[in-house]
Amino acid sequence: MPIYQLKDAKPIDVLKTTFGDEVVLEDEESSRTYVLLAEFSLGPNEYAVLAPAEPQKDEAESVFRITRNAAGAPELETILDDEEWETVSEIYDEMTADFD
Repeated sequence: MPIYQLKDAKPIDVLKTTFGDEVVLEDEESSRTYVLLAEFSLGPNEYAVLAPAEPQKDEAESVFRITRNAAGAPELETILDDEEWETVSEIYDEMTADFD
């Protein structure tokens, strides 16, 4: 992954436009509601940061890559590459540093 800085992050509203301020994530066993904290692009990729609407003890935000399905609708994908996840997390931390 190329080296990105805060200035490279561009705000987007893909998920907000599609789902609103909350996103329901489902797996085989359950579904859970998350609050959309941020979404932005870095280079050719788009990312979202979500927090559980009802967090458990010591539960942090989750970072996802936004992809598109065959119909063009946005979907969330877990970031498996450690370097990519670290880069996106650091950019988000810088974005929110002024508000802490």
